[in-house]
Amino acid sequence: MPYETVLQVGSPRSRVSETARRLAELSLSAQDGAHLGAETDLLTALGVSRPTLRQAAKIVEADRLIAVRKGQGGGFFATRPSATDVIRAPARFLRLNGATLEHVHAVTRLIAAEAAALAARSTDETLRTALRAHRDEVARVAPGEDSPEAIILLETRLARLLSAMSGNPAIGLFMEIGYTFGRDEQNIRFYQDPEDRERARNLQVQLCTAILDGDGEIARVLTARRTAMIAEWLSGQMPKSKP
Repeated sequence: MPYETVLQVGSPRSRVSETARRLAELSLSAQDGAHLGAETDLLTALGVSRPTLRQAAKIVEADRLIAVRKGQGGGFFATRPSATDVIRAPARFLRLNGATLEHVHAVTRLIAAEAAALAARSTDETLRTALRAHRDEVARVAPGEDSPEAIILLETRLARLLSAMSGNPAIGLFMEIGYTFGRDEQNIRFYQDPEDRERARNLQVQLCTAILDGDGEIARVLTARRTAMIAEWLSGQMPKSKP
C-alpha cells in the first residue's frame, strides 16, 4: 500500500504516509460501515493538520478502506474493498508492467493443474453435485448449437467450481486475476471454430468425470491438454485435431 512506503522521517510526505497508515488501522479495527468520526474529531485524535489528514484520506480512500462523506451526518466511515477491487488491482498492475496474456497463462496453467488434482480429493457433496450438473449440461450441448461466448462462460464456471473444490483460496484468487486479465484482452478471440468448441466441451466432460471419480492424476493430464490448447491459440497455432 502507498502508506507503507518508507519515507524520510519528519518530511511532509512521511507525515501523510503515517497518517494514512493510522487511518487504515482505525478502519480495520472497526466494523464495515462504522462511523470513524468527523474531520474535526480525527484532526484531534491523530494530531495532524487539515491538509495532512485530507491527503492521507485520499490515499486510504483509494484503497477502499474508508469513505469520506460530506454534509450533515457525514465524516469518515470504515469500508472494505470488494472482491472486484481486490482482483482488478493486480490485473491492472500486470498490464502496466508489460504483462501479456501469454505471461499470465504460463502461470495460471500450473495453478489450474493443481486445482484439478486437489478438486479430485474433495468430499464436499454440494460442490460435487454442482460439478456433476455442470458436466451433464456441457455433455448435452450439440455441435453447432453453442457460441464462443457460451463456451467461455462454461470454462469460467468450471474454473470457479474447481477452485472452490480445491479448498485453497489462493488458487481462486489467482485464477480470477487471470480471467480478469484475459477479459480485458479485446484482440484475443477464443473458440471461433466449431471444432475447437467441440474439443473444449469434450475435454471439460472428461475432466469433470475424472474429478468425480477421484482420479487426480488423470485430472492433471486432462487439464494439461486444455491449457496446451489455449497456449497454442495464444501462439497463433490454432489446433484443429479432434480430442
